[in-house]
Amino acid sequence: MSRTQNLIVESVRTAIGWVPAGWLPGGTPDPLITQRGEVGRQATRIDGPDKVRGEARFAAEVALEGLCYAALVHSTITRGRITRLDASVAEQAPGVIRVITHHNMPRISSPALTGVTDLSAVGNSSLPILQDAEIHYNGQVVAAVIAETQEQADHAATLLAIDYEEAPAETRFEHAKETPRVRPSLLIDRNHLSVGRAERELANAPFRVDNSYRTPWQNHNAIELHAVTVLWKGDRLTVYDASQMIASEAAALAKLFGLKREHVRVLSPFVGGGFGGKGLWDHQIVAVAAARMVDRPLRLMLTREGVYRMVGGRSPSEQRVAIGADADGNFTALIHTGYSVMPPYGCSPEAYTLGSRAAYRSKSFEILQRHIDMAVVPNTYMRAPGEAIGSFALESAIDELAHMMAIDPMELRLRNLPDKHPVSGVAFSQHAPEKAWADGAARFGWERRTAEPGTRRDGEWRLGMGCASGSFPYVRMPGSSVRLTLRRDGTATVACSAQEMGMGTSTVQAQHAADRLGLPLAAVNVETGDSDLPAASMAGGSAQTASIAGAIQVAAEKLVGEVLRTAGNDSPLAGLRAAEVRFEREGLASVAEPARHETFRSIFARANRDAVSVTASGPAPLEMLKFAMHSTSAIFCELRVSDVTGEVRVDRLLGAFDCGRILNPRTAASQFRGGMIMGLGLALTEETLFDERSGRIMNPSLADYHVPVHLDVPEIEVMWTDIPDPRSPLGARGIGEIGITGVAAAVANAVFNATGKRVRDLPITLDKLL
Repeated sequence: MSRTQNLIVESVRTAIGWVPAGWLPGGTPDPLITQRGEVGRQATRIDGPDKVRGEARFAAEVALEGLCYAALVHSTITRGRITRLDASVAEQAPGVIRVITHHNMPRISSPALTGVTDLSAVGNSSLPILQDAEIHYNGQVVAAVIAETQEQADHAATLLAIDYEEAPAETRFEHAKETPRVRPSLLIDRNHLSVGRAERELANAPFRVDNSYRTPWQNHNAIELHAVTVLWKGDRLTVYDASQMIASEAAALAKLFGLKREHVRVLSPFVGGGFGGKGLWDHQIVAVAAARMVDRPLRLMLTREGVYRMVGGRSPSEQRVAIGADADGNFTALIHTGYSVMPPYGCSPEAYTLGSRAAYRSKSFEILQRHIDMAVVPNTYMRAPGEAIGSFALESAIDELAHMMAIDPMELRLRNLPDKHPVSGVAFSQHAPEKAWADGAARFGWERRTAEPGTRRDGEWRLGMGCASGSFPYVRMPGSSVRLTLRRDGTATVACSAQEMGMGTSTVQAQHAADRLGLPLAAVNVETGDSDLPAASMAGGSAQTASIAGAIQVAAEKLVGEVLRTAGNDSPLAGLRAAEVRFEREGLASVAEPARHETFRSIFARANRDAVSVTASGPAPLEMLKFAMHSTSAIFCELRVSDVTGEVRVDRLLGAFDCGRILNPRTAASQFRGGMIMGLGLALTEETLFDERSGRIMNPSLADYHVPVHLDVPEIEVMWTDIPDPRSPLGARGIGEIGITGVAAAVANAVFNATGKRVRDLPITLDKLL
């Protein structure tokens, strides 16, 4: 994140702007965009039966001979140093094998922080891990106890005697705001964006809003706790992990422990939820070191409290959004600035202003984020990092402006939708938010909404309706690779180190490969979750599907030539070149003369070959720099608020999405609904509470940190435009994160419509409505 990076990215974008679109990836639309086969069908999850039968093995379920267990001990102060650490009592406790502290931990460096310039870097914190006596935040790991059983390790961890010398620490958001840092870039975009003179346009606008919006710290709460099982055999390391960045983690561990990359294997076939939190944290590194020290297989699974103490979440924010509009409702100024927490030892900028750059037209823009340093666990990526909370602020402000101008809030948004990227001016690759809005409003019954707040009632309940939009960029990560194998029996295997976290990756890529290779779905097997397989990108940024699909497309093109050569001169295809044939009907066929066809079984039998295999990587994702590629949401909410208690009950939630082609309606609907439910948590229940005196998290459990449960979740409808993006593989864009964007604002706007009370500080709790 530097000025040099800004110059490089902007220079590349400028250069690519002059390159004809047809020369870039996606210049010729993927032929599968218009094909109707397995892609687009509601295929059931291929991993479903194993999960239902309990046969899907997760990281904490691997059975190994001689397995021992670890428990972590966390700092109880915020900043300072350890002055005494007495482990003698713990070491004598039943079953204890070893106690590991900064005194005996192997000397290792900190992992490189995750960043866009080095996709092999996956660290979430650059702080030393059990390397010295220094304490940087409340919850930092200060020791690990290894024992024969988990219960013995947990007990012995309570027996360590630790004294600290405390040092001053900044734990108050308001105080930390006084000395912010401004980083030059946010991911691959310039941080400070100034177009026109936004403050002057705002002052001169006949209609304007200018308010602050606040969102709290939130913690990750995947159902599967972070867990790792480690096995050393000589200088070869095997790690069973709950990870959403398998290949990169293997590379990082090899570097940290001085191993050859091929001697490190990370296995993570199933992950029970990630959402950005299942990266490389201290516990994996401690576990790997501990297993080597005791020379035994070892398991370390964090407690729920342990997750809160050492795995970061969504940063708190304070955002200023100001919008000016002329008499016709056209935006003349859009200002989005503010503060979020990102300690210098962290890597996640919580880029809440990025969505505002692409969402609406405006005569002028002023956008800037400031980062503040607090002595806390480093925040990290959490589903739609930045966009989820940025859309709350922006879309709440638009609702406020619409109410001031007496314009329907949906209509005000439609008047300001851009026909090209409003800042860069580049063309959208595919952009149909108007259709999403129109379809969603018709299905939801938006015409029943009353403009005057508080006019609809049902006994003690005040009824309201609200809407909001969201935007999330298309991302295709470079370097994703796959291995495609065709076999003599007419089956195929797709192999790569991708992560299956329940979103349907294996199912969708099996559907894709079936259509790409002209096979029935039952003939395709997908192998994932193993760093020994060709490296795929991390599962993040809603990028995994497009990234793997791009690699499969290239591999299939390469495989055509290999199979054609295998067919030889006795084939009906003899004399044809690779460009003149295609996979079809479980074999190869001439494009010009489809009757010239031969099955894979026939080709391999004549050649006496068992299989043909190729490995390929997707092309550089230059389409992202040539075109504006964004998925959008139109979220509608209907709810009721009690006059007696202030309780909010959401009755209906509908999301209409424009996000390219939908590859599997069944898995897509699940993804959208999951995101929308997380949006309800953002809006109404989720908040990590810090004791500002100590920097300690006070509600580190699901008893005190409230996520939506079944009774909190209403009927949720999802729909989509299903318009392919002509410049992405399969015409698809990512959908994992667009579901959450806009939901919190839609809820807040519906609360205002019901009560006339504008809540600008999430979550929307009872005390703010009474």
